[in-house]
Amino acid sequence: MTVSDTTAPTRFGEALRRLYFVRFAFALAWAVLVFATAGAAGPVLTALLVAYPLFDAAAVLWQLRSRHRDPASPRAAERVNVAVSAAVAVALGWASTVSPAAALAVWGAWAVGSGIPQLVAAVRRRRSGGQVPQILSGGISVLAGGAFLAQGLQGSGDIAGVGGYAAVGGVFFLVSALRLGALLRRKAS
Repeated sequence: MTVSDTTAPTRFGEALRRLYFVRFAFALAWAVLVFATAGAAGPVLTALLVAYPLFDAAAVLWQLRSRHRDPASPRAAERVNVAVSAAVAVALGWASTVSPAAALAVWGAWAVGSGIPQLVAAVRRRRSGGQVPQILSGGISVLAGGAFLAQGLQGSGDIAGVGGYAAVGGVFFLVSALRLGALLRRKAS
């Protein structure tokens, strides 16, 4: 094993840790804005609903293009996540102009569709550390997404629940960042 073989996963781990902190901050800020605007459908809520999956796609795309990428990382699951998130941003833009229930159903379908690849990617990336929270997050995403989809199909217009979903997801990113940081410190010692 060469020096570059041992430092590349560490640099990727450090970069991934920083990304997890950014994703935590974004999710928390986004959730606060959704809670504040969820009662009033309109262009602000539409912009917020579109922004979240676009940010998710950008974050996963960054992971795919990272120079310090873990070579064992699951690219196929991440590519699926990017494609699904970009398509959902368009669908949410349209659905939010139809009704909050339509937007909730699309959000639910996305949570299921992105939760499965997240779960697969985290299971495959577990050797890099800090992935147990991401495994849990992917599983919870599938379950919560199913609930949102069912609520939307039944005509519920309570879109505020997606803010709580994002906040919980943000907490999982924070826990992953902290755990990954502890693992990296142990490796450095």
